[in-house]
Amino acid sequence: MGRMADLRVPPGPGVPQGLLIPASELTERFARSGGPGGQGVNTTDSRVQLSLDLGGTSALTEEQRERALTRLGARLVGTVLTVDASEHRSQQRNRRAARERIADLLRDALAPPPPRRRPTRPTRGSRRRRRAAKEHRSRLKAQRRRPRGD
Repeated sequence: MGRMADLRVPPGPGVPQGLLIPASELTERFARSGGPGGQGVNTTDSRVQLSLDLGGTSALTEEQRERALTRLGARLVGTVLTVDASEHRSQQRNRRAARERIADLLRDALAPPPPRRRPTRPTRGSRRRRRAAKEHRSRLKAQRRRPRGD
């Protein structure tokens, strides 16, 4: 297991060139994973916790930092974003999974908000179809009733 490499966040909306987060700004911690695993479960620290301080990272512009802190607010402890990975048995695969997870979170958080919906009125055709569907349903339910004995 070598030293940690810089983290690449692939390009996406809001980050057209992608991002490069220096390895020195990432903190990795290892622990034992819970759950079944047989003999190896108590000997391997395969669970990975990867943390990044969004407040102090040099990879984000001020605007990106504001957007990330706002969007990820519920997931943060202070300004630190932490992700866990323990689904794989190998520490190496969990490290990769944690890096992918933090990159996905950042890319989604930095995307600009979608354009506002412009309210529109239902078309005449859609109103007619809705009415026809309601009448059809009404007739169907009326057929289920007990016949009246006049």
